[in-house]
Amino acid sequence: MSYLALARKWRPRSFDEVVGQEHVVSVLASALDNDRVHHAFLFTGTRGVGKTTLARLLAKAVNCERGVSSSPCGTCTACQGVDEGRFLDLLEVDAASRTRVDDTREILDNVQYTPTQGRCKIYLIDEVHMLSGHSFNALLKTLEEPPGHVKFLLATTDPQKLPATILSRCLQLNLRVLHPDQITGQLEKILKAENIAYDVAGLGVLARAASGSMRDALSLLDQGIAFGGGGITVDEMRDMLGMIETRFVEEILRGLAAGDGPAVLEVCNRMSSRALDYMTALDDLLLVLHDISLYQTMPTALAAKGGDTGLVGDLASLMSPEDIQLYYQIGLISKRDLPLAPSPATGFEMALLRMLAFRPDSPEKPSGAPVDRTDNPKGSRPKTTSAAALQHHDAVDLKATASPLEARDLSQPEVWADLVMGSGLSGITRELAMNLSPCRFSGQTLEVSLVDSLGHLFSPSRLEVIEKNIAEGLGRTLRLKRVEAVPGDNSETPVISEKRRAEDARLEAYQNLINDPAVQDIMNVFDATVVPDSVRPGNHKGREQ
Repeated sequence: MSYLALARKWRPRSFDEVVGQEHVVSVLASALDNDRVHHAFLFTGTRGVGKTTLARLLAKAVNCERGVSSSPCGTCTACQGVDEGRFLDLLEVDAASRTRVDDTREILDNVQYTPTQGRCKIYLIDEVHMLSGHSFNALLKTLEEPPGHVKFLLATTDPQKLPATILSRCLQLNLRVLHPDQITGQLEKILKAENIAYDVAGLGVLARAASGSMRDALSLLDQGIAFGGGGITVDEMRDMLGMIETRFVEEILRGLAAGDGPAVLEVCNRMSSRALDYMTALDDLLLVLHDISLYQTMPTALAAKGGDTGLVGDLASLMSPEDIQLYYQIGLISKRDLPLAPSPATGFEMALLRMLAFRPDSPEKPSGAPVDRTDNPKGSRPKTTSAAALQHHDAVDLKATASPLEARDLSQPEVWADLVMGSGLSGITRELAMNLSPCRFSGQTLEVSLVDSLGHLFSPSRLEVIEKNIAEGLGRTLRLKRVEAVPGDNSETPVISEKRRAEDARLEAYQNLINDPAVQDIMNVFDATVVPDSVRPGNHKGREQ
């Protein structure tokens, strides 16, 4: 029963073995080799990326009996003591369980004493953000001017909770989340050393499930070896994690491409017997949609990633880029709504049904779809812009009130104002859109101008956001091009249009009010008048006596 978990057995013993944190390692190595080691370091980053490991390596480097360097020997008493957790001058404190000010003072009372074994006394405080306010105050003065034989190494997953006075006294090193490829490479190295059979696809599944944490990946690897009976295969790993099988994703996407609702639901029924994690299933679906979109844009990029270009290329030929973007957007929104569904299975099914319901027109009507001949005598389904409909439920229904893009001149101020006010834009981007004046519309390009006094609002990125939102509302490609404003051109902007409409509504309300018989009686009896500016638009219709 002496088995040592992989996360402990393969903890880095030197800076060269640290994976994915080269930017931090280079800083520490430079400080050690040039004898410029700061008295207080703060390591930040998510769980399992190497904060405590790097702190221990730093403690080993400054106490190595062969001298301070970025390459400690690993064989001396100090190095082995740090590796085995028995070095007396390395004091590891769990701030999560010792938050009281009395605990902090007890620790700091020993700062003045010289090291017992090593060159420096190291205080490694893990999850330092959990300390109380009084504990931080007690630590502050010592952290600012500690004795020369003391180094403070602080680690936290939430640096925002640390007081600015603590942050300003530390050399802060931010550890990155590891890329799945980096995790896969390390897992492959470990399995080769352990003589354990594996396939790279299975390691990729574990790397993705680890969410950037090497420790989580090694824990999952331990679990996977036990689950797979001593080996790692992609099917077993997906089964262990409750992930959707690749064939299910393929069948769902083929059903969506064909508009075959019964086929999609049949896949859902088979999935329900597998006790799958439907949030992960949506993630898998979104990842394949991303690969398809990437393949449609640049096939070589997907090949460089090592993706399944055969399957992805086949699916890419069945769906248009617009469909892919639509399905991806619906999938993202469905992930947000999945916890609110009556059950994860019904939430997942509803996401797929939404993709079917909102897919654009295709040359052939999908089998099994109902035919509505009331407003569409030819029997084809009305074209729907689902992304905008899902995100902006209260936006103006541009499709219901406007004719197709080809029949509208977007340079007309009224049309442009309707598009902008129904686009769902907000903040400075909306202010910019409201002050753009439409000039000329040709093909898929609308030229717009902006007066010089409002030039500070303009930026290419904001224009791209406006272009994207307006195009979603139209359901067609649209390009916006800024041109110079013509002197003396009084083209109406959406701001002017909105003010004009508000004034028209106010005048109409005023007219309705003074035409009301009851109001006229009051005016006659009391010799009263109605102040026009006091009237606000509302339901002021005349009443019958």
